[in-house]
Amino acid sequence: MSQGTLFDKVWDLHTVGTLPSGQTQLFIGLHLIHEVTSPQAFAMLRDRGLKVMFPERTVATADHIVPTENQARPFADVLAEEMMQAIEKNCKDNGITFHNIGSGNQGVVHVIAPEQGLTQPGMTIACGDSHTSTHGAFGAIAFGIGTSQVRDILASQTLALSKLKVRKIEVNGTLPPGVYAKDVILHVIRTLGVTGGVGYAYEFAGTTFEQMSMEERMTVCNMAIEGGARCGYVNPDAVTFEYLKGRDFAPKGADWDKAIAWWQNLRSDADAQYDDRVVFDAAEISPTVTWGITPGQGIGVNQQVPTTDSMPEGDRVLAEEAYRYMDLAPGQAIAGTKIDVCFIGSCTNGRISDLREAAKVAAGRQVAAGVKAFVVPGSERVKQQAEAEGLDKIFQAAGFEWREAGCSMCLAMNPDKLQGRQISASSSNRNFKGRQGSSSGRTLLMSPAMVTAAAVQGTVTDVRELL
Repeated sequence: MSQGTLFDKVWDLHTVGTLPSGQTQLFIGLHLIHEVTSPQAFAMLRDRGLKVMFPERTVATADHIVPTENQARPFADVLAEEMMQAIEKNCKDNGITFHNIGSGNQGVVHVIAPEQGLTQPGMTIACGDSHTSTHGAFGAIAFGIGTSQVRDILASQTLALSKLKVRKIEVNGTLPPGVYAKDVILHVIRTLGVTGGVGYAYEFAGTTFEQMSMEERMTVCNMAIEGGARCGYVNPDAVTFEYLKGRDFAPKGADWDKAIAWWQNLRSDADAQYDDRVVFDAAEISPTVTWGITPGQGIGVNQQVPTTDSMPEGDRVLAEEAYRYMDLAPGQAIAGTKIDVCFIGSCTNGRISDLREAAKVAAGRQVAAGVKAFVVPGSERVKQQAEAEGLDKIFQAAGFEWREAGCSMCLAMNPDKLQGRQISASSSNRNFKGRQGSSSGRTLLMSPAMVTAAAVQGTVTDVRELL
């Protein structure tokens, strides 16, 4: 087993005890909740007459079901309104901070916690959402959990978990122009597979990650779960500290200096032992697009849809299913594929740096005829900052719709949905069947800049041609 890694250090620091099952009872420093997976957990507590043990360690927001156009209450969707009323009441009754619409702090749960400085190195973080791995970008270990585990944390502030192995994923070199963090993680998942990380935590290391901003690191860690890993993280460094300094919940004054010293101690040791190690060359990564029905079915934008004889035998049945569902033929170029809807946003790519990169491509261009394109900021703060920089005007002048903060079409538990067989260029994280709201809708994952290129060209396009 691994030794001396950040994962091992943080795990050991938060171990309460070992359970009869052999699992670790792990203390959770920060618990994030939203309106979809929390109502049942609170109901379970009420059924047992239990109270929330540490309400100050739980922070709530609304994101999944929030409309991004008309946010007037009550919501037109009765179930969505019921969920909103439930989280409002549950938070009020239990003394939990809730960032509601219009508070200035509402947004996608994995965007608001980092931007407020709630997410810090060395923490254990959990949320009833699979993309909680995002927070590992700060040198935290963060887990997506189910509703019964949300209940467990509310009641005890602990989780029962089996310790993971640690795989070091090293990427070295400078990314070429037009290649982004989203391309890096899609390339990793394409290479190792969607189940390659099962049983592992991924430590992302190497000069490529050292050069990335915090928001780029968040994009990579966000999709670690799509590669099967339970969590992904980057060791904290000067980039981490610069991002956190001065944020709402970051340590201040003398506490800041103490925090940095402690955070630096948590980094994986130079002689740390890993259970596995994989190395990539940044120069070999190109703008990447998914062609199939899992995030692992991806190719470079200038490549062709792979043929079954070019892939391992175990991947062929799923590939055949993907060909049929996506209406793509083996050997067909992905570039030139017609696009109906373009979505920029989500916990993967809805931060200010994502919107800036997309705006660079949109500036002075027009969304192609017949394409619906829209931008959904990841939080109210991101929206405010983007508008202060004039990014909203750039998008609107190009023909994009400018929306309110929320999860939007990433998972379509709100009015933003594909219709029928529409095909979407999406900056989100999953291209599963029906993921974006239509049981027959199709999704191509790519970076925000690539989504913008598809919007203005009307087809899958190599963004490097427009930069």
